[in-house]
Amino acid sequence: MKIAFSKISGAPRYSLYTKWLGNVREFESVDCSSISLDQALAELKDCHGLVLTGGEDIHPGKFGKDFEISRCEIDVSRDSLEFALLEKAIELKLPILAICRGLQLVNVYFAGSLIIDIPQDVQTTIEHRRFNDTDSIHSIEVEPGTLLKKISGKFDGFINSAHHQSIEQLPENLISSAKSEDGIIEAIEFRESTNLPFFLGVQWHPERMEFTSPFSGLIAQHFLFEVESFSLLFKNRSLQ
Repeated sequence: MKIAFSKISGAPRYSLYTKWLGNVREFESVDCSSISLDQALAELKDCHGLVLTGGEDIHPGKFGKDFEISRCEIDVSRDSLEFALLEKAIELKLPILAICRGLQLVNVYFAGSLIIDIPQDVQTTIEHRRFNDTDSIHSIEVEPGTLLKKISGKFDGFINSAHHQSIEQLPENLISSAKSEDGIIEAIEFRESTNLPFFLGVQWHPERMEFTSPFSGLIAQHFLFEVESFSLLFKNRSLQ
């Protein structure tokens, strides 16, 4: 079983993604940020899942807010890599898990928009940012009938938080599956999954939460179930 990660190197926190999923079972990982774009896309063809990890802001020009560049910390090369990875993963129908920046990237890919800075642009008493190397904690409410509800088994609970941007406008083919009390979208999924791969996006960092949390361990388990199912399908296709 082989999983591509958009970025799992460059800082200690990036290694947590593979450790988190490794709590469920062993797998081979590919760090797409450490190879060229062409190599990453070639590797993706042999993978059975894609994880879009957290990190810097997406260039605001991607969603029509070029004038907000001064309020963002961007990585243009990473944007190029991840938009290409997402496009190819959808084409290949790979299971996709998008975390924090990853959730925002998927929203922008499908023509949604982002809030540039929650503290400045949203009237809220809920803290979403990370302070002194410590994630904030706040509650979420999960929408009934969603994939996230099916996976977690919960209608509400607590998650960690370490972001200053968030989804503003959802595109037509995505729905919100969880929100914080101030209305910030905390999880997304496809509105209609027919002929589309497994996809779940979460604004929090499950790899930095207690694995026993239903919003951490159960997500890891379900994603790897989807990856394994795809790998078996992939193997059967190769034998035909």
